[in-house]
Amino acid sequence: MTDQTSDRQQPGSPRPGRRQVLLGGGALAATGFAGLGLTGCSGSGDTGAGGAGSAGDPKKGKITVWSWQGPAVELKALLPEFNRKYPDIQVTVEDIGNPAIWDKITAGLAAGGQGLADVLHIGVDYLPGYVEKFPGGLADLAPLGATAHKDAFANGLWATVAPDGKRVNALPWEANSAGFYYRADLFEKAGVDVEALQTWDETIEAGKKLKAKTGAHLLGIDKPASQPDAANFFQMLLQLQGAFYFDLDGNITLDSPEAVRAMTIIKKMNDAGLVSDLAGGWNALMSSLTKGTAAVLPWPTWFGGIIQEQVPEEAGKWKVRLPPAVRRGGPTAATVNSTHLAISGSSKQQAAAWSFVEFALTRPASQVGIYRGKGIAPALLKAYDDAVFHEPSPFFSGQRKGEVFLAALKAPSPAVNYTSDYARALKLVTDAQTKVLLKGADPAKVLGDAAAELARQTGRKNA
Repeated sequence: MTDQTSDRQQPGSPRPGRRQVLLGGGALAATGFAGLGLTGCSGSGDTGAGGAGSAGDPKKGKITVWSWQGPAVELKALLPEFNRKYPDIQVTVEDIGNPAIWDKITAGLAAGGQGLADVLHIGVDYLPGYVEKFPGGLADLAPLGATAHKDAFANGLWATVAPDGKRVNALPWEANSAGFYYRADLFEKAGVDVEALQTWDETIEAGKKLKAKTGAHLLGIDKPASQPDAANFFQMLLQLQGAFYFDLDGNITLDSPEAVRAMTIIKKMNDAGLVSDLAGGWNALMSSLTKGTAAVLPWPTWFGGIIQEQVPEEAGKWKVRLPPAVRRGGPTAATVNSTHLAISGSSKQQAAAWSFVEFALTRPASQVGIYRGKGIAPALLKAYDDAVFHEPSPFFSGQRKGEVFLAALKAPSPAVNYTSDYARALKLVTDAQTKVLLKGADPAKVLGDAAAELARQTGRKNA
């Protein structure tokens, strides 16, 4: 559930959210790296800011920005105000599309940076792969002034973009926290106080009452993994425990106690008949939402807008909270996906590009405007001082939805290391989950097999 982010559906749009297409692209990226035979590629003449680029003038120049759909629209909307401050920097924002942007960035990096835009919008699951496979392909933002903003973003994100504490590979833009959207009316009918649920084990017991009283499942999962994002819920359970597929050293943790615990929760739900099948991906999810098949949608911040768009007639029936803990007293907050702006190492206008990135991502007014335009949740904590994040939501029963997720962004959240092998790990995890859901396989056994296979494929060590 890491990156279905700012390309969320807008009203009237049939497109899937970013995570669905991005994970499809994630597999493409992995095979694309391999297919091109790339083991790292960079331009010559490294300036210290990456590749063969140069700083240029921070107050003038021509720069190009690559993004996609909604985010590209919002970046364009910033240009009049940006040019009042920087009249001599000409910015062209291009909507490359998603997932087309990943192939285009990969091809440009493979060519030593030729043809790349100056500013690149990159998802958290792609960033480590680009950094690992193409040393110098992205500029180091530290010499441009990025470290001055180290403490401005949600917990865990700085360590994600600057894992060695020195080089800064990108600046955080969007941060989505794990959420627990639920049909309050159905739980009320079942006599369940959702806000009192402290753990997922308690939630499973509540789900049994819910199903008996209302016929609704607790939640849905794409059981046969018909789409690459079928492990979103498993991944969320992992991150609620401060764990992931790899540790910060890049070692494999697919069979960690946390992973086994997460998959065991899924098995218990499924064995109790509480999991509906979302085979078919996004369309199946939307159908389930409109039909009321499941009472809980364990999706990130941005998904609230999808619910509101798809079932407007259910205003007042929905509420949202942070997810229950995996273990009693454990964390209920996790930043499960994010996107970032990077600068290409081959750019000859890195200083001007940084002026734009800094204006877009560290200026609260910029992020508030973007949120009002497309509901993109900012990583910049200062932006949340604006009243828009504290307004009651009529749809969500008068709750101040923004405050729910702000609490999560302020909570401790460890950095997440996707590595360049995330797509491979994801495929093995979804296969393991399918065996558990459709064949009743033992979580520890299938995850152990997956970890061993990932080690064989990648040469990484098991933690």
